Formats: sequence, C-alpha cells, structure tokens
Amino acid sequence: MPRFSIDPDISRAKTPDTALYKDPALFEIMKEKLFASSWQFVGSTDLVKGSGEVWPFTLLEHYLDEPLVLVRDKQDALRVLSNVCTHRGNIVVNEPCKINHLRCRYHGRLFNMDGKFHSMPEFREVKDFPAANDDLASLPLFQWGKWLFTTLGASPLPGMKDMIDRLHWLPLNDFVFRPDLSRDFTVRANWALYCENYLEGFHIPFVHAGLNSVIDFGNYTTELFPYSNLQLGIAKDDEDCFDLPPSSPDFGKKVAAYYFFVFPNMMFNFYPWGLSVNIVKPIGLSETKVSFLTYVADAAKYNSGAGSGLDTVEMEDEEVVEAVQKGVRSRFYSHGRYSVTREQGTHHFHRMIAELL
Repeated sequence: MPRFSIDPDISRAKTPDTALYKDPALFEIMKEKLFASSWQFVGSTDLVKGSGEVWPFTLLEHYLDEPLVLVRDKQDALRVLSNVCTHRGNIVVNEPCKINHLRCRYHGRLFNMDGKFHSMPEFREVKDFPAANDDLASLPLFQWGKWLFTTLGASPLPGMKDMIDRLHWLPLNDFVFRPDLSRDFTVRANWALYCENYLEGFHIPFVHAGLNSVIDFGNYTTELFPYSNLQLGIAKDDEDCFDLPPSSPDFGKKVAAYYFFVFPNMMFNFYPWGLSVNIVKPIGLSETKVSFLTYVADAAKYNSGAGSGLDTVEMEDEEVVEAVQKGVRSRFYSHGRYSVTREQGTHHFHRMIAELL
C-alpha cells in the first residue's frame, strides 16, 4: 500500500496518490480504519415513536454491511443493538414492528428490549450458559434533537460539537422528515472524489450557474474544525437568508446556507427552509450511493435560494465527479496542487485520511 502523507502547509502540499481511488486493498482497509470507527447517521426518533417499536437497518449497506436494530424500550429509552442472534447468527428483527421481546424466529432465542438474553429452548444442559456474549451487543447512541447517530467503534464525537454549538439556536423540533422529497443517487465514482468535490466551493462558478446566481462567491468561506468543517454561503440578497438571533456568531451576516461536513462521509446542509442530510455510502471502488434525506422546517420557504434546485446541483456534481473518476485512472496523472484560498476543505479531508491510514 502506498504511504499517504499530505503536507500540512497547503501552499506546498500535493494531492494524494491516485491509489486512494484505484487500489482495491486500500478500499478494504478504509472500511475499518475510517468508517467502522466513525459516527454514522441512523435517522430520526420518528422511526420508533412508541414504546416497543423497533426498526431494523443495515449500517452502510454494501460496505460495512452491519445489521442493526433501533429500539424504543418499555421505559421509552432509545437503543441501537446488534440485529444478529447470538446463537447461530440469524437476523432477529426483519421488519419494523411493535413487540414486547426480541425473538429469533430460527430457534426461539429470546432477548429483552435492552438486548439482554432472556431465554432459550432446549438449552438446559448447556454449561456456563448464559454468558455476557449471549446478549445482543449494544452500540453507542448519540442524539441531537431528533437526529440519531451510532458507531461500531468507541470513538468520541469529534465532528459533531462544532456544528451543534454553531447552530444552537435552531428550532430542532420543527424539522419534519419528508420521504417524498428524499431520494438516493448512484454515482459512478469513488466515494472520496464525491466528498472532495463537496468540500470546496471553488467549482461553483464553473459548474453551478444556478447556485452561483444566489451565492456571493466573493464572501464564500471555509472554516476547519477537528474532523469536520463548515462552508458558509452568503446570499446576494436578503430574501433567502437565515433570520439569525443575536446569540449566533454569524449575526449580521446574510447566511444563505450552512454546509457542514462531518468526517468521513456525512454532509448537513442547512437552509432557511430546513435541512438536507447527504450520506455518502461506498458501494465499490468506483461506485457510490448518496442518500439525500430532506427535513423541512418552513415549508413556505422550501426550494428557494441556495436550497433550491438541489436535484439539478446534484446532477451537475455527478457529471464532473464521474469525469474526474475517469481522469484519475490516466497514466499521465499522479498528483495535483491545492488552491490556498479555495481548497482548504479538500486539503483538510486528505490530511485526515492520511492521518488515519
């Protein structure tokens, strides 16, 4: 595997070796080193509104492929548990439902709603049973407003705090998930290329004519935090910007959009009408699924300003990212350089990858 080292001085740095996008072994290594140890978006509390409701899901299907289940137990506590029976590995919960216990339909092993082993038929003669590993594994769960996050590792929340602190004034209870406005996109490119494109506004005047007409590109800024960053989009007029309270550090600015990236693959795009969560999901070395999840807080403002025409913006991004995917396979391309003023986010992203590898 090539050694990845990104100079911390952006004015001297070169972009990573193209093996980052082409090496199958590296793609597998990143699965554990970047994704399994990071926090991932689960969804919202609306998935399990009542006591006893459960919602099975696969964390990063086709990559991490980890079967999990979101549970609201009888005490109204939320939990994320392994959805794999500790007897023979069968999936325990197959569809969203309301239940009193978690029961494996294969051989009848029963678990309490907190994942603790309860009972098992025909196991009376088994010695040293049950043990701790007969319980369903319980995963860390973090909640911000109604949004839920989990991790397969034991890492802290390095990327969430700055976003939460910056947007402390948001009316979180007003955000309503709109499945009719949400969709998945399949991009024929490596997941990292898609993230790199998101992390710089440099391409906006060249690729996104519509977005460029409402964003003041001259005042477009990038702020870097540990394992996250913010691109702040300033409106060209007053119509499509946030009504910020005096307690906001951005009070007095005509903010059209907050574009938060949380490493390695979560994007939180806040607009005056609500939030578009974009989850980048590696499928293969040169194939990525991007889930656009729409939460509307003010329907009257929906599809206006910087938050309008998101499908068009996505198609424009896909076209250029897929072209880059072809380009990085060229025999004549190995490294590029960074714009000091416009590609701080992409440089930061590459440095985090290099650090973890």
